[in-house]
Amino acid sequence: MMALSLNNFRYYAKRYISPSLNLSVRNIACNTFNYNHESHRFTKRQPVFLHKNRQDETGRGSLRGGGSAAWPLANHRTFLTTPLVANTGSASSKTSLLKLSPQNFIDYLKAENIRRLYLVFDPEEKAVKVSHPGLLEELKLFLLKDKVDFDEHEGIFMQLGKRTNCLLGAFIWRTNRGQACGGIRLWDYADMEAYLRDGLRLGQGMGVKSALAGLWAGGGKGVIQEPPSDNHKDPEFRTSLFYDYGEFLSSLNGCYVAAEDVGLNVSDLDNVHMFTRYTTCISEVKGGSGNPSIATGKGVVCAMEGALDYLKMGSLVGKRIAIQGAGNVATVIVEELLQKGVSHIYVTDCHQIRVTDMRNRFYPKYKDILQVEKVEIDDNSVAGYPCDIFSPCALGNVLNADTIPMINAKIVCGAANNQLGCPADNELLKERGISYIVDFLANRMGIVNCANEVYGRLPDDPAITRHFNKEWENSIFNITNKILKKAEDDNITPVEAANEIADKLSRELHPIWPNRSKQIIKSLVDNEWHLKALI
Repeated sequence: MMALSLNNFRYYAKRYISPSLNLSVRNIACNTFNYNHESHRFTKRQPVFLHKNRQDETGRGSLRGGGSAAWPLANHRTFLTTPLVANTGSASSKTSLLKLSPQNFIDYLKAENIRRLYLVFDPEEKAVKVSHPGLLEELKLFLLKDKVDFDEHEGIFMQLGKRTNCLLGAFIWRTNRGQACGGIRLWDYADMEAYLRDGLRLGQGMGVKSALAGLWAGGGKGVIQEPPSDNHKDPEFRTSLFYDYGEFLSSLNGCYVAAEDVGLNVSDLDNVHMFTRYTTCISEVKGGSGNPSIATGKGVVCAMEGALDYLKMGSLVGKRIAIQGAGNVATVIVEELLQKGVSHIYVTDCHQIRVTDMRNRFYPKYKDILQVEKVEIDDNSVAGYPCDIFSPCALGNVLNADTIPMINAKIVCGAANNQLGCPADNELLKERGISYIVDFLANRMGIVNCANEVYGRLPDDPAITRHFNKEWENSIFNITNKILKKAEDDNITPVEAANEIADKLSRELHPIWPNRSKQIIKSLVDNEWHLKALI
C-alpha cells in the first residue's frame, strides 16, 4: 500500500480531477469505476494512482476566474498502483514511457530523432496505428487496453516545438458533428500517463459539451507540457511557445481548432493565430469573441431557472443562493441574480483579492442582500448554507461523500468543471432528493461564445442569445428541463440522462461536411505527417 500525505492527496485532486470534463469522473476518496459507453452504466475498476511528490499549488483552477478550492481532506483511502508493462523498444526496456516525466519523454524523442508522432484509431480494424511502431509501441498498447479514458479517440498528435522543444499535443475525440474544437491547456504533468489521460478526458468532454450545446463541432483538446525552470513566464520564450503551437495546428490541416483554456490568455491565442487560421478566442480587435465569462455566467443562471421551473419552485425572485468562488464567472452570476430579484446571496472564496473585488463592485448598494466571505482553501462549509440553490463556481470535486450530506439546497447548479467526486456521488445526490444540473450543460457558453467566430459577429448575436431564451428547443433552459425529465422518467441520475442525450447527439453527422476531419486525419497518416520536416 502507498501512504498518501495530505499534500499529495490535495495535489492529486487538483491536478488530475478538477481539470477534467470527462464522462467517467474519478475521485480517490471514492470507489472507482469504468464507464460503459454502450450501456451508460458504471462498473468498478482497479484504480490507477498518479501523483507527483510536491505540494499543492493554490489559486489555479480549470475555470477562468475560478475561486476557492474544495477538497475532501478526511477519510481518503490508499490504493495499490496498477502496474503497466513497459515495451519501449529503447536501450532500457525496463523504463516505461508512461512513467517518464514529460521532459524525460522529450529527451527520449530527441534521442530517437522523433520530432512528431501520432496515435490514430482505425474504426474498421478496431486498432490503433502508431507513427513509430518499434519505439512507441507501449503508448499504442496503453490505449488499446485502457477502459477508463480512451473511447476510440480518432487521433492523438504530438510535436516538439521548433523554437522551444516543448511537447505540444492535440487530442481528437469524435468528429461526426464537425472539426474537433477545444481549448489549449498549459500545465505541468507528473508523467506521460497523466499527460495522455488529461488530453483524452478533456477532448471527450469538449465533444460532449459541444453536442449538448447544439454546436456542429467535435471533441478536441490541446495540451502543452509546461517547460522547465518556468521558462513560459519569460515573455520572449512564451511568444515563441505559442508560435510553435500555431505552426503545429497548421500542420494538422484543420482537423482540430483551438481555443483558450487553463494557463493561456487572449494574447497567447493572438500569438497562436500568427501562424495558423485554426484557432478561436483571439482578441476582439483581431475579430475574436472576447471575454467568455459574461456568456458563461448568464448560461449558469439560465440553467438555475430551468431547474426551478421543472421542480415547480417558481422563479429566482426571493430565492437564496450560495456560491463557492468569487472569480470572473461567479461575479457575472451574482450580477444576474441581483437583477433577477433574489433575496440573498452568500459567496465564499479563499483568495482575499477576489473577495475584496466583489465587495467593491457590489457594496454598499447590495450589502443587505450579498454576503461575501474569505475562507480557508479547504473550507467547504458553503455547501451546507441554507439556500434554494448551491452553485459551485471554483474548482472541481466539491460534490462528494463528505459534502453531499451537508447540502441544504434542492438544486446544485454551478460553473465549476467536474464537480462530482465519483460516479457513486450521483446516486448519493439522487437519494437525498437533490437535483444536480450537470456542469457541461450549465457552463457550456464558454465554448459557444467562441465556436462560430469564423462566421462573423453581430450585436446581440442570435446564435448566442438563443441559448438564453425559452423558445429555442436546444436552449439551456429547455435542455435542463429535458435532462431532469429523462432522469425522473427513467429513474436514473441527471448525469446519466445528460450522457445518453449527448452521446446520441455526438454521433450525428455534420450536414455539409460529414467526416471531414476523419478524412484529414487519414490524409495526415497516408502522407507521413510525422516524417515531414518542421518548416
